[in-house]
Amino acid sequence: MPLAHPNPLVSRLSPPPIPSVVAWARDYNGGKGPLIDLSQAVPGYPAHPEMLRLLGEAAASPAMTGYGAIEGEEALRKAYAAHMSDVYGTSVAAANIHITSGCNQAFMCSTIALAKSGETIALTNPFYFNHETTLSMLGIGRVLVDCDAAKGFLPSLASAEKALLSGVRALAVVTPNNPTGAVYPPALLRELFHLCRKYGAWLILDETYRDFLPADAGAPHDLLSIEGWDETLVLLYSFSKSFCIPGHRLGAITAGPRIVGEIAKIMDNMQICAPRAAQAAVATALPILADWRAANRLEISRRAEALKAVMAETNGWSIAAIGAYFAFVRHPCGDLPSATVAERLAKEAGVICIPGSYFGESQDGYLRLAFANADVGVIGQLRERLR
Repeated sequence: MPLAHPNPLVSRLSPPPIPSVVAWARDYNGGKGPLIDLSQAVPGYPAHPEMLRLLGEAAASPAMTGYGAIEGEEALRKAYAAHMSDVYGTSVAAANIHITSGCNQAFMCSTIALAKSGETIALTNPFYFNHETTLSMLGIGRVLVDCDAAKGFLPSLASAEKALLSGVRALAVVTPNNPTGAVYPPALLRELFHLCRKYGAWLILDETYRDFLPADAGAPHDLLSIEGWDETLVLLYSFSKSFCIPGHRLGAITAGPRIVGEIAKIMDNMQICAPRAAQAAVATALPILADWRAANRLEISRRAEALKAVMAETNGWSIAAIGAYFAFVRHPCGDLPSATVAERLAKEAGVICIPGSYFGESQDGYLRLAFANADVGVIGQLRERLR
């Protein structure tokens, strides 16, 4: 009698990476102090009390217990469209917004809407590992776009064009980047947009960490001001980081109404609608907690500066790229695999981080440190831990 087997597109994948690296720390004896967890990209400070109050009130409301609109609560779609219009100095309508259960779901919905099994999507190298595994389990191939470490891990335009010439359905990029922290300049994003338009491909732009750009950085790009942007561009976002509510799973897609309509078909089968209480709470919190979010941006910047200072004083270690929540750090262990280096750090020094090899090809010389998890004092402890 033949055995039933799970889907090989899923079973061939490795287990989720965050629990795997956290498990290494079970063997840490505590000799160098409490664990320092720099593995997962979560804010290392609590949500604002008003955010928690709004969540509690919305969760207790009978009006929130039924199904909501597939595309998202109208109040949040309007509030986020107004926010996007303010950030980018252009007009974004509620019809351009689809609310999702987190940004990972936003990426999966967008991917399904734009490509089918057997087609390909281009990712940068290094890539965000959940993007790569999403494509793999959907039977969508991936082509890698080179990012030169010597140039701060910005994607190569020549490599991007080569990928687009191969017939990919979309190019997916993340800025500020996960894992490297690299911030893609507006001019580079505009060139990538025009390359995608030239070859009839989509540009998927994941802006999960947009809220942690420097206050004086200006608009991250001007792509929403380009006529016909909605025939090339799909923007992804997460409310998790800036509002400190990752457990409530709330993200957003900004796209043309045509693509929003396609994504609604997918969401109806995947989840019907994103969590309604969180949507109602964030719709109210988005304008009134702006100052608090700005203060958090400054705090994350202080943590980045603290990590730079530590690395400048630690022999053999250096920062290859840094920004928003992440630093992509060169380790001093030569040809030793990054997974081995990260495992030793967890077990011997009580520092949990992600091996560079988890993010793509030829990344064994690096580790990803998610420094937003730790305050300035904890980051200072790395001086001793990394010796």
